[in-house]
Amino acid sequence: MAEEVGYEPVGVKQILAQMKDIAELLIDLSYSAVLLGSDEVAREVLALEDEMDVLQLKARMSLLMAARSPDDAESLAPVLGVVGAAEKISDAAGDIAKVVLEDIGLPAAMAAALPEAVETLVRAEVASGARLAGETLGDLALETRTGVRVIAIRRAGEWLLDPDGETTLEPDDVVLLRGSEESIAGVYESASGEVYVGPERSDPEIDDLERAMDSVVLMKNMSELGVDLAYGAVLYDSEAVAREVVALEAEVDALQSRFEAWTLRAADRVDDPVSLRGLVHLARATEVISDAAVEISEGVLRGIGTHPVIAEAVQESEEVIVRLAVSDGSDLDGATLGERMVKTETGMRVIGVRRGDDGSLEAPSDGEDGGERDDWAVSPGPETELHAGDVLLAKGTRTAVEGLAAMAGSAAGE
Repeated sequence: MAEEVGYEPVGVKQILAQMKDIAELLIDLSYSAVLLGSDEVAREVLALEDEMDVLQLKARMSLLMAARSPDDAESLAPVLGVVGAAEKISDAAGDIAKVVLEDIGLPAAMAAALPEAVETLVRAEVASGARLAGETLGDLALETRTGVRVIAIRRAGEWLLDPDGETTLEPDDVVLLRGSEESIAGVYESASGEVYVGPERSDPEIDDLERAMDSVVLMKNMSELGVDLAYGAVLYDSEAVAREVVALEAEVDALQSRFEAWTLRAADRVDDPVSLRGLVHLARATEVISDAAVEISEGVLRGIGTHPVIAEAVQESEEVIVRLAVSDGSDLDGATLGERMVKTETGMRVIGVRRGDDGSLEAPSDGEDGGERDDWAVSPGPETELHAGDVLLAKGTRTAVEGLAAMAGSAAGE
């Protein structure tokens, strides 16, 4: 039976922060359920989807109470867009989880393709007497020692989405661990007392099927990047970043078309074409996530701007998005992201680099051709070289921000 929801005075900022955290968690969690073929992880997705449904109703009620004039309605419209987008992401994640729970069918080789897009995420139940039971996350320092992070805890039916150093792991807690597959095995065993068994993998034997699966992986990466950039766009009210979100969505649409062609070709060569249904579900749900990213940034794109409550919610969520300018002579000046091992050393993921020397996220209006020039490096890789004046858009935990700021030789943008 669905939970009854009634109006209660609750801060929209708090709800938006929770919705952002849950939406981002659901993307990884749903794909991890597919990667692991895990009914348990898939059920966690559906439980979080139910929680998101309640949050979006509460958010809409609060926003309706806040709108008292046409000006209020205009300023709050982008907030409704963010709420609706988070709900779409949640629904899409639920559809991905049902691929596992309803045994819709998925090529076995998909488990070989997904690790390229999904950092391993595992569900573990803390056992009484386990080495981690009764310890605080601060004392354990798992991320520093192993590279594995506890991203969420479910305790007595309630979710804790932002565990910190003071959080104690208690017996019967359900913890979600994220990290490399090599590192996660030891932490899983220390938490649950059981040996971690990873997914079995096989390679596809049909070229068109391999291309179709590679398309889904790329769509997943681009859609998730689009969501990150969309939140960056509303946080810094940047039309240039919002336009990158639209460009990514167009690329995902193009990939979807190619995916459909390759899947139809592969269907003629596989023993059981019905086994491709799950792949079609994955692609469709991933496209919805990409569309939701555009919806998040819609207010910026339409010239309405962004409501301050959205920026505050993004800043208060579990993973923050920061803007940093690379200073002259800093560790990053003249170096590549790979040479400085930015993600490994700081835990921050650089999602975009804006070339320039004015510290702005907006594109210069006079390019060499007299028109508008967009000089963005989206989803930069290890080979991306940075220079003084470049502006980084990066995502990670609050504790990780300081390390990246020190490398860049600047303070994080507010």
